[in-house]
Amino acid sequence: MAILYSMCVPHPPLIIPEIGQGEEKTISNTIQSYKSIMKYVSTLPIETVIVISPHAIAYSDYIHISPGIHASGDFRQFGAGNVRIEVDYDSNLVKKITRSAKNHHIFAGTLGKDDDLDHGTMIPLYFLNKYLKDYKVVRIGISGLSPLTHYRFGQCIKEAVGDKNVLLIASGDLSHCLKEDGPYGYKKEGPLFDHDIITAWKNSDFMRFLTFDPIFTEAAAECGLRSFQIMAGALDQKKIKPNYYSYEGPFGVGYGICGFEICGEDLTRDIGNQYKKKMQEEVKKIKEHEDDYVRLARTTIEHYVKEKVEIIPEVTKEMKRRAGVFVSIYEEGRLRGCIGTFMPVQDNIALEIVHNAISACSEDPRFDPITEEELDNLIISVDVLGEIEPVEDISTLDPHIYGIIVSHGSKRGLLLPDLEGVDTVTDQIQIACHKAGIHEGEKIKIERFKVIRHD
Repeated sequence: MAILYSMCVPHPPLIIPEIGQGEEKTISNTIQSYKSIMKYVSTLPIETVIVISPHAIAYSDYIHISPGIHASGDFRQFGAGNVRIEVDYDSNLVKKITRSAKNHHIFAGTLGKDDDLDHGTMIPLYFLNKYLKDYKVVRIGISGLSPLTHYRFGQCIKEAVGDKNVLLIASGDLSHCLKEDGPYGYKKEGPLFDHDIITAWKNSDFMRFLTFDPIFTEAAAECGLRSFQIMAGALDQKKIKPNYYSYEGPFGVGYGICGFEICGEDLTRDIGNQYKKKMQEEVKKIKEHEDDYVRLARTTIEHYVKEKVEIIPEVTKEMKRRAGVFVSIYEEGRLRGCIGTFMPVQDNIALEIVHNAISACSEDPRFDPITEEELDNLIISVDVLGEIEPVEDISTLDPHIYGIIVSHGSKRGLLLPDLEGVDTVTDQIQIACHKAGIHEGEKIKIERFKVIRHD
């Protein structure tokens, strides 16, 4: 039978009576929905429960699967140490998922440290345990990898499960920005994000999980999206019947519950390949309009990734002068690499682009080197810096027009202009200081510059 049922559920600690101390009645709809959905799945012949939790071990470039044969946890950090959850892990299924991920070149497995069960795992199991006892668990975290990689990892789960009877739980709250007195205040993106997720649930529109703008989701302070992306991949090519239960957000955080019944095969529902094709078509259109600067950066990156050799560029008339250059690489709307020089170090702009493009695709310490499989998915921009000017008054700054350089002693940080999500001078200075490792209260020198952006 493989995966018998799947669900998206929240994990507010106060939903546990010993923690809520009566406050849990405020989210009574969520409690009732939890009881209803868990009572239903307890009628299914479940052998193993896979829980994807954003509060399990998480790495930027690796999807962690909890190792071992047994784990436990309690709610001590929330004032209810007497409420304890214990599980036996399905180590055989863990091995199969890890092997499938390796075969599909996805960096995932049981490497690294592990810890006690997290509340994103325990809260769904707390409700499940009221109706079902005899099952094993696989606990999976999320990562900083792309939406498509999370989806592909979900496909690995589907492949590894085989004919084992599995319940898949995607644990995750929605936006944390629904009310001014909520944990992150109010932002307009919060209600919009929750509306889009609920609409996607009701229509089994799993493509939507992959297409959110990352700036938008960060502003919404969401929690569960990457859990949902993995779940979507695990249900790839399955005919889905959604069972929407409830949504509420009285504390400024969105709590939604929706189940997904698997009703057979649907081979046309290959969302991963559809999404990848869509992204590649968009990149292809963008490439048709690239100018000489971006085309040089792209050619450099493609040649270096494939051959590990630096090209010798043709130096056009426009590129004969010297200038600082930043090369930025994006994949699926997310930064994939960015390296630059605010003062020229090469003989001309063309060489500056070549050297910085190679560094951006292979030496940015925040990311793994770009692989050949990614080349068709990349969007590239080249910023050529203008004259650097001292700033005496921050009123002369505009984050949409000027980039800035902040410095304190040997610490120096640069931020390019006109970046998504950077709308105020205060934000621009704070981010640049953070990049430089300059602490609040330290005296800073500010310089500004304009750029010519090629994208």
